[in-house]
Order: sequence, then structure tokens, then C-alpha cells
Amino acid sequence: MSDAPTRPAEAGGAAPPKPNAVVAVLAFAGIAAALTQTLVIPIIPELPKLLDAPASDTAWAVTATLLAAAVATPVMGRLGDMYGKRKMLLVSVVLLVIGSVVCALSGTLVPMIVGRVLQGLAAGVIPLGISIMRDELPAERLGSATALMSASLGVGGALGLPTAALIADNFDWHALFWAAACMGAVAFVCVLMFVPESRVRTGGRFDLVGAAGLATGLVCLLLAISKGADWGWGSGTTVGLFVAAVVALLTWGWYELRTDQPLVDLRTTARRQVLVTNLASIAVGFAMFAMSLVIPQLLQLPAQTGYGLGKSMLVAGLVMAPSGLVMMATAPVSAAVSRAKGPKATLVIGALIVASGYSLNIVLMSEVWHFIIVSCVIGAGIGFTYGSMPALIMGAVPASETAAANSLNTLMRSIGTSSASAIAGVLLAQMTTDFGGVALPSENGFKAVLAVGAGAALLAAAVASFIPRQRVAGVDEPVAEGAAAPAEAGAK
Repeated sequence: MSDAPTRPAEAGGAAPPKPNAVVAVLAFAGIAAALTQTLVIPIIPELPKLLDAPASDTAWAVTATLLAAAVATPVMGRLGDMYGKRKMLLVSVVLLVIGSVVCALSGTLVPMIVGRVLQGLAAGVIPLGISIMRDELPAERLGSATALMSASLGVGGALGLPTAALIADNFDWHALFWAAACMGAVAFVCVLMFVPESRVRTGGRFDLVGAAGLATGLVCLLLAISKGADWGWGSGTTVGLFVAAVVALLTWGWYELRTDQPLVDLRTTARRQVLVTNLASIAVGFAMFAMSLVIPQLLQLPAQTGYGLGKSMLVAGLVMAPSGLVMMATAPVSAAVSRAKGPKATLVIGALIVASGYSLNIVLMSEVWHFIIVSCVIGAGIGFTYGSMPALIMGAVPASETAAANSLNTLMRSIGTSSASAIAGVLLAQMTTDFGGVALPSENGFKAVLAVGAGAALLAAAVASFIPRQRVAGVDEPVAEGAAAPAEAGAK
């Protein structure tokens, strides 16, 4: 049976979906989910006092969301392919709303962490949205729509920082989470009203063993990466977690290759186009997050240091906000380049733009407008790269595996961002300067992180150059169930 998308209008005479409404609603849902990643940044320094807990414990308000998102992304993708992408999208949004309400009502650490875990479980919204677009949109709209949906991850992060800072400065901190709950509720209603359920399903049995194995490996890996600097990279706990991650993921891979209905079809992900795109995604995720780590700190450090600008968190957020708008604006440009030259070219171009932005930042870091220009350049590059990756993934997998494949790609980006946080943290902790008896990251430390970000973007471009050159099957010629993807055929 062909896996080409079957529209609801073709079965039962239902009205066809309105493309503009579908795109707008899904993009809004993606931005709402992405906002949760930066929601707590303005209040992190105050969390120990607000929650009456040590700083080492309140850090779990960030770490818990990261771990939950890593587990939920591939699981929700697979469930979407099996039982309905719209259904799983609605479940994800409900989890976001519940998690936000729990955080809004919390005054102690445990309910805050529970709420943040629930928010993290909504991370599957973006890959599910991309997959719904493949099933429901006409081919001529798909490229720009998926580019916008993919970029919503960066858009939400960029716009979330100034919004969260504005709310935190003027209202009780609980208002941050009430605002997130309201956005989630609006997204839920809009999805119900405007987004149809796809008839493209795989069916079958959910791989509980595979889900547990992948969750174990990912939690061990990301926990070691995110907490290694605090625990010590050579500590028994950190090393033990890395070893456990390797053992768990290798065992998981062995099992997935031998089960009839795996959580992740590793044979599909081993196709050259999918594999190389996912490897490039790790580097792109790393490069994207370096900007979020460096620019706000430089803007907020005291001007007396000689390199800090002494601005508020709100100003820092406003400086970053234009990059989110640039990401949205470059989505259709990214799609146009992909149509003309192929998504491989778009990914390489985007990575080179990101590298040039970081290189520019190394020499331009003394005025507010310098950072606005740099963040916009990097944002444009991210818009290109994030716009191209779904097209590359969908060009190599059948429609019935779209959600799972896009979820895995999103997970690869998340691993990149987590690695960026860890490596940047090590560099900034090692390269310090004394300021009134307090050790602050030095100017050279920030430049080193920027140089690493540029290097990661160049690595992404180099890796992407190995992607097979071809047209986008997921957009122009959807791959049929059981058929070899063009990338696989071309790689032989």
C-alpha cells in the first residue's frame, strides 16, 4: 500500500485543510513549546531564594526539562506515526499546559521540577508539526512551511528571553508559567479547530523495551554532559554515567535491529542522507546554542570589566529577539534555495553564514548594535540550516516514518545544544579574570567559545558536503512505504 498522504477530503468528503491556518497554528504551537526552554533563564539566580533550596538543587529546574525533552521527542514521534500525529500533538500541548500550571502553583522545589518535566515532555510538538505538514499541505507550500516550523525552535528561544525578562521584572515570577499555560491552551484550541488528523499511519505495536532502553541511554548521556562540570569530569559519577550511556545505547541498538517493530528503524537512519544530516544536526545545534550562552553574558557583565556592557536581562533579551524574527523571515528564502539548488546546498550555506556570524562577533563585541548585527547574521544562518534539515530527512524516509525520523533529527540538535552548554561552561570556568575578588569569565574565554561555535558551524558544513545530491523526495515525490529512499539508492 502506498504511503503517499491521503487527505481527509479524500475520505468522507470532509472539507480540505486550509494551508495558511494549518501553518500558522502549527508554528504558534512550536513557538509555545520552544518558549519553555528559555522561560526560567531570567529567574535562575533567584530560584534558590524563591524555592528555598540550594542552587545545586534548583539547577534541576533546567536539567529536568532537558532530560524529559530528550526522552519524549523520539517516543512522541513514533506514537504519532502509529496512532495519529495530531492526536500526539494535542497530548504534547496538554502536557505543556499541565506542566505550566503546576509550576505556576508551586512554591517549593519538588512541584517545580515535576512541572518542568511535564513541560519538557511537550518537546515533540515541532517534529510532529513538521510531519503533519508533510501529510496535509500541497507540495508547493511544504518547503517554506516546514522551514518555518523547524525554525520555530530557535524563534521561540529568541523571543522567549525578552518576554520572560519583561514578565519577571514587572510581575510575580509565577506569571511566567501562567503565560506559558495560556499560550498552550490557545494552541490546543487552535489545533482542534484548524489542524486535521492525518490518515497516514504505521499501526503495529509500540516498542516499550526500545523506549526504555533509549530513555536510559539518553538520560545517562545528557545527565553526564549537563552536570559533568558540577560533579567533575573525572568523577566516578560522571564517568560512570558516560559508560552506562555507551552500554545502554549499544544494547538498545542491538535490540532495535532484531525486533520486528522497533521504536527507531536504525536501517532507515543508517541511510546516507539521514545519517549525515543527523550528524550535521549535532554540530548545528552546538553552533546555535553558543550564541545564547555568550551574548547575554557579555551584555550583562559590568562595564568596569572593560568588555562587559552592564545591561539588564531585559536589554539582553531585546538584543537577541531580532534573531528570532530573522529566522522566521529566512524560512521562505531557505525553501526557495532548496527548490533551486537542493536542501543540501541550503544546509551548507546556512552553516557558513553561522560561522561568519561567530567570526564577526570575535571582532565586534564592544557595542550593543554589534551584538544585534551578529545575532541577526547567526539567526539567518540558523533559519537556513533548520529549514533544510526536515526536507533532507523527509526526502529519505517513507511518509509513515516521518514523525519518528524528524523527532530523531530534533533530538540530535538537542544533543548538540547540551554539548555546547557543557563545553562553553568548561571554557568560561577555566578562562577567568579577577573582578573585585570575584572570578568572572574573561574576554578571551568568550572569544574562545565564539571560535568553537564558528568551528562547529564549519564542521556542520563539511559534514553536510557528504550528503548525496538529489531532489527532495519528501516534497516533490513522497517516498512510498517499503520503497528504497533515493538517498539509499544513490549511496550504493
